[in-house]
Parts: sequence; C-alpha cells; structure tokens
Amino acid sequence: MRRKIHVAFAAIWLGLVLAFPVLAAPDRLVPVGKTVGLELETDGVYVAAFDTEGGPSPAEEAGLRVGDRLLALNGQTLDRAETLREQIARSTGEPAVLSVEREGRAMGFTVRPAFQAGNWRLGILVRDRIAGLGTVTFYDPESGLFGALGHGVNSGKGETLEIRSGGAFETTVSGVKRGQSGTPGSLLGPAAGGDRLGSVERNTPQGLFGHIQADALAGEALPLANREEITTGPAEIWSNVSGDQIECYAVEIEAVRFDREQCRDLRLLVTDPRLLAQTGGIVQGMSGSPIVQNGKLVGAVTHVLVRDPTRGYGILIGHMLEAAEDEAA
Repeated sequence: MRRKIHVAFAAIWLGLVLAFPVLAAPDRLVPVGKTVGLELETDGVYVAAFDTEGGPSPAEEAGLRVGDRLLALNGQTLDRAETLREQIARSTGEPAVLSVEREGRAMGFTVRPAFQAGNWRLGILVRDRIAGLGTVTFYDPESGLFGALGHGVNSGKGETLEIRSGGAFETTVSGVKRGQSGTPGSLLGPAAGGDRLGSVERNTPQGLFGHIQADALAGEALPLANREEITTGPAEIWSNVSGDQIECYAVEIEAVRFDREQCRDLRLLVTDPRLLAQTGGIVQGMSGSPIVQNGKLVGAVTHVLVRDPTRGYGILIGHMLEAAEDEAA
C-alpha cells in the first residue's frame, strides 16, 4: 500500500532540559516518519579525535582515548570546548592535569603540551555539540511527547552521550548517498537552519525524546501492537527520503526477538522496489522510521546491516516508551 503524507517538520536539539513528566502509557500514537535535522549540545566536552598533523598527540601519548569526557583542566570545570581552548592558549608549557570520565569511572591524566606552529597544544580534537539527520518515530497529541531514532546518540566509544539541551528544526532531504555492501549510505540535507519546532530533552539508548509544538506533527493516531501481535511477514516503514514527503515502503519482518538493550527486536528486509531504487535499502538518517503492521504501530527502524543494506533491525515501540518512562521516573 502506498501512502503519501506531507508534514512540515524537522528536528534539531536546542532548548532547556525541562522537567520530564511521567508518561501515561498511551494506547494510540501518531506514526510520523519525517526526516529531521538534529543538533545536540552535550553535557560536557568529549574527545572526538587526536590531532597528529604537527607531530605525536601529547594527549594520546598520556593515555586519553576517543570518547573520553573531559571534566576539568587544572581544577577548572570544562563545560564548553571553548573553555579548553582558551586555557591551553594561555599555557606556557606547564603540565596540564585533566580530569576525565571513562565508562562511568573518574580518571586523571597529566599531559605535557607540545609547542608547534607557534602554539601550545594537547593534540586533541574535542566536541560539545553534534548535528545530523534522523527520523521522528511517533508523536503523542495528548502530551506533546515525540520520540525519534529508536537508538541513542553515542560517543566515539559507543556510550550514550549526556546532553545539556537540544531542539527540533525543520529540514528537507536534498539527496541520498546510496548504501552498498560494506559502505552504509546516508540521507543528505541541512541539519541546522530551519524553523525550531520543539525541544529534545532526553538521549537514551532506546531513542531521543522531547516535546513538539501542537501543530507541528499532525496525523492519524494508530493503535500500538502488543508483542504477541507482531509476526514475521509483510509490514511497512514510513520514511522521508526525498524533499519533505513521507512514503510507506514494503518490508518483511524476518525475525522477532526481544533485545531492548541493543535496539534489535526485529530483523527487517526491504522489499519495496521504489526504496531499493532510491536508497539501496536502509541508510543513515532513516533511523526512527516507524514500522507498521496490520494497521498498528510496531516500532522503529534502528540499524542497517553494513554488509547488506537491504537488511536491518528495529526496536519495539513498547521499548521506546519504556525508555521514556524510565527517564521520567
């Protein structure tokens, strides 16, 4: 079944971390499927990579790793990447004491800056915000809650990033990099610059959650599928892979299993020739595309198999809602 839906929406993460109300478990939600721009301000400064262009990285040699969260430099809290840059710029070469969080453990490292190209440097590239594309899975008209991605936004080491604030902004898909065996494809488009439509307040392993303007995600609410109602066989995903138009695409649920932690409750096979022609299968940016079977909302697309982009995984809608409730508690 082909279905066209026009929704003016895209998401980016900006806004205050608000008190998150306890979610009364709904029995109906609006499936969305709209690609959104996402921008996230992290709660802290993270090591994104090591800079070795001018020589070995002092930070890497001292034992820091990609994904480490930098808490303080010489006792001063690091809440922004710019704070780190300013402190190092004022350095005269004295050892820098970094307080770091790694896998939930506090650690300390002493790094001796290197003087290269007229500047003292630690040899690290850091980030305090992330921007990209994703897909909104559902919207609850009663509470204004929306959920997206079906998985968390992670650090370089796979840990779920702590966020300070986020927002939802409008975007348009301008193109597609097709997926191929061994190389995941991706949706292309601006992650920032559109109208702000809502806030992202929580980043969890099972998805992003926040609140959206009442008129931003209009649509018909569908009942939610219980576990025992989900079967292998035909289903559909709602996705926006061109412009701002949402389409329904045929997929096959090849296996049903319950793996909330990995967000891989369902194994999917894309069978729709239109989607295969456009994208080659599942591509980055489609995470969060709602899965519908027998007129009920089942869950969301979460992953693609790198070796076979026609296949991927999905999370149950119940597991997304449980994550929202866990965060609210």
